Amino acid sequence: QVQLVESGGGLVQPGGSLRLSCAMPRSIFITNILGWYRQAPGKQRELVADCTSGGTTNYADSVKGRFIISRDNAKNTVDLQMNSLKPEDTAVYYCNTRRPGIFSNNYWGRGTQVTVSS
Repeated sequence: QVQLVESGGGLVQPGGSLRLSCAMPRSIFITNILGWYRQAPGKQRELVADCTSGGTTNYADSVKGRFIISRDNAKNTVDLQMNSLKPEDTAVYYCNTRRPGIFSNNYWGRGTQVTVSS
């Protein structure tokens, strides 16, 4: 069983910043698409951002210009820098890693709570 270890959630005021990090085995890190999803109460889980092994990034329209996803090759982590946070960013954030194709896989972290409130 592949374990994804998330860290960095918490409570922050509107306009503030948080950084999430997700560590994983290197064999998964170097081959997979890495991403962050979120799920707010009463809503479906949605993609926040993801990044391919080649470095191509993709963002939800609601976070473009505010969030940055990055891969740390030394630490085998995928990080999400969240700036200019809004109350509507409040959700449980989940790390995801997946590989499409014949030898596909799809793994999820347990989630970390992000609350944006004054």
